Amino acid sequence: MSTDRTFRSLTALKGASTSRVLNLLAIGQLHAEDQAFLQNPFFQSVILNNAIVVKHRLRADEMDLFLVPRAIGTKIIMPFERDDLRSGGKSFMVGQRGFEELLVEAGNYNGNRDHMDRDMKVLELIDRIPSLDPFLLREHLRCHEITPNTHYFEISDADQRRMFGFASEQIRRLTDMASGSGSRMHATSRMVTALLSSEVDEKLEPLRKTLQLDDNEFREGVFSWRGFLYYKWSLLEFWPALIKALRELKALTPSGAVEPDMRVYIDVTRNNIIRGARQVSEDIRKTLAIYDCAYDALIEDHDARKFREFLLNAPALFLEIGEKMGALSHLTSFWQYRFPVGAPRLVDAEEMSMILQDFSKGFTVDTRLAA
Repeated sequence: MSTDRTFRSLTALKGASTSRVLNLLAIGQLHAEDQAFLQNPFFQSVILNNAIVVKHRLRADEMDLFLVPRAIGTKIIMPFERDDLRSGGKSFMVGQRGFEELLVEAGNYNGNRDHMDRDMKVLELIDRIPSLDPFLLREHLRCHEITPNTHYFEISDADQRRMFGFASEQIRRLTDMASGSGSRMHATSRMVTALLSSEVDEKLEPLRKTLQLDDNEFREGVFSWRGFLYYKWSLLEFWPALIKALRELKALTPSGAVEPDMRVYIDVTRNNIIRGARQVSEDIRKTLAIYDCAYDALIEDHDARKFREFLLNAPALFLEIGEKMGALSHLTSFWQYRFPVGAPRLVDAEEMSMILQDFSKGFTVDTRLAA
């Protein structure tokens, strides 16, 4: 297990849960007085349940930690001091050499094999998905009968603030229909605040009655609604950067001498990735259109039944759309990290091949043809 004293990065993670970070420490501190939350933890190990989980771009000196080459790892950071992240912490990565032994050491299970096996299963499930966005994560775990408290899957405060304006535009049509012009803006603000919050309160009670959902169905339905708003906003946020990254990928030429077979591999795989990214984008938009169609039926046709059915069935769509959004987001963020604005885009054939292999995991790419 390595000692991580990166003061700046650990401190920056305080309070953050995003598509790349799951801050169990901050979530636990926020809900420390909630008995229902405490009785249904994310991990059985108290130590892991106060850790910070990060989708981490592997550095050159970390590649040898794995038997199979990979570009992204799932890092578990356990702070030395929960109230002072500047002190750093210890960390390990899921699936690295000696992973099980590191988990035993980190989790302090005191011989409880059932708890350790359960936590190992959760870690391996998290490692399989491309991002930690709360909707993909919740549904992926639930499909494997892992159901931690719902507070672990809230949208971060930072993301709530950033997407508030977008969500307001989306919801305004509903409040326009239900409210008088004098109270329209206030009604929209109240509804958006309630939708983005993890707590389903009386502000949404009229909507629950309109949709004829019981309390549990309505909580699940609001979670689904929040998820689709989140995905629509996320796609809008990173779309320009994605288009830019794909254009630059298409134009990128490896430096130095390139063997003919390697050149064929690079050209074929790159073209397949670009086509795959376009297809994935189209698939995402088709899935989002299901929401748009159901929402239009509610607003324009006053058909609550169709929107009700959508909300109840929407979680089944999160696995597909979440994984595809994760693949596009990973391509975009990695490209910005590796080739920042203004820096020369220099890469040799071997590194370019590794980058393409990594991107290929998120898209349908015929690597046999490329080989």
